[in-house]
Amino acid sequence: MISKTEFQKLFDNYFDTIRNFVYYRCGDTETASDITQEVFMKIWEKHKQFEVSDIKSLLYKMANDMAISNYRKEQTQLNFEQSMTIEQDYDASPEEMVQFEELKSSYARALTDMPENQRVTFLMNRNEGLKYHEIAENLNISIKTVEKRISTALAYLKKELL
Repeated sequence: MISKTEFQKLFDNYFDTIRNFVYYRCGDTETASDITQEVFMKIWEKHKQFEVSDIKSLLYKMANDMAISNYRKEQTQLNFEQSMTIEQDYDASPEEMVQFEELKSSYARALTDMPENQRVTFLMNRNEGLKYHEIAENLNISIKTVEKRISTALAYLKKELL
């Protein structure tokens, strides 16, 4: 059974990471927040059935299932290009800006076209900074599978961006 204080700690510790995980699946911040809130509502509704020790992988599983369900209902397309921000430490020439925008567009297109399991694994590693064993635990796959997905994603990006 999860107490109210344990649930609050669980929510505070995992809400952002679960929301980011869902965001990588659906590409929309609002949808990701809604799905994540729904996951935590379902956990609270059935809090008497769970123990805190085994809840992390359940959160990811529920979030994944809800994201897939949402995708099937709405058939939305991912839009990573809008979520990317430009970070520059210097004044770029107009030519460099055009090249950067083209590269950014190509990267977003490549991410969108990449198989979902590779994209999610790749973004969890690169954007979230999760280690391979953490990704494997969150997605309930082996570390070797994570390694293979990331190496395949990198090879795909290299092919698409060159």
